[in-house]
Amino acid sequence: MDQSLFHWAGNLRFLRKRKNLTQQQLSDATGIKKGRLAAQESGKTKNPRMEDQVRISTYFNITIDHLIKTSLSDLTAEQLYEMETTSSLDITGRHIRVLPITVNTDNEENMEFVPVKAQAGYRRGFNDPEFIANLPKFTLPGLPREKTIRMFPVSGDSMLPIPDGSHVIAQYVDDWSLIKQDMPCVVILKEEDDILFKMVDNTMKHDGTLRLHSLNPAFKPFRVNANEVLEIWKFIGYVSREMPAIAS
Repeated sequence: MDQSLFHWAGNLRFLRKRKNLTQQQLSDATGIKKGRLAAQESGKTKNPRMEDQVRISTYFNITIDHLIKTSLSDLTAEQLYEMETTSSLDITGRHIRVLPITVNTDNEENMEFVPVKAQAGYRRGFNDPEFIANLPKFTLPGLPREKTIRMFPVSGDSMLPIPDGSHVIAQYVDDWSLIKQDMPCVVILKEEDDILFKMVDNTMKHDGTLRLHSLNPAFKPFRVNANEVLEIWKFIGYVSREMPAIAS
């Protein structure tokens, strides 16, 4: 059996019986065919479909990582409860936090600029009102005043013709389910200090991930799990001191 899925069969059987469900009842609740569930519980299916993993993870409120790497039957009731209450997969992003904002003297929301020197600290201070209040403010004509807008530095040439050293102006996305295919976004990850500017495909309903890819074909696309994401900001413009590259 694939070692990365070593505990899947036992955990699936354990969780179903813990809820006193028959395979048919679990099939009805998750939309996974009973035959597929039976094959997974018995270990005959070595690599369950990603969509099945997401459905089981969502139904039992336990991350896929725990389902495949942890023997749940070996945990105490308290450990299992803690795992269930902290493992919810949120594909909207609405339950992660309340976005701290600042307002001007006219009670209008400020537009904050994240300079390069503050970039490394943004992941740690993103939900700190004091950190956000100390960011520089900016304004440009034509930007919607009723939206939450920030400007982020981007580096590298993965998004050419937007040049290295540009500053991307982006609008906060409070519902990730609204992200469509090939939407340019600034993505803030939990475990990375870099601020990523990529084209985003929303595949969270299918497998719990976002597919990130570049405009520059020299860079390969990659996926990130939804639970690795702190914030998503939709591109609305950029500022640069360089002329865009002209196609030959």
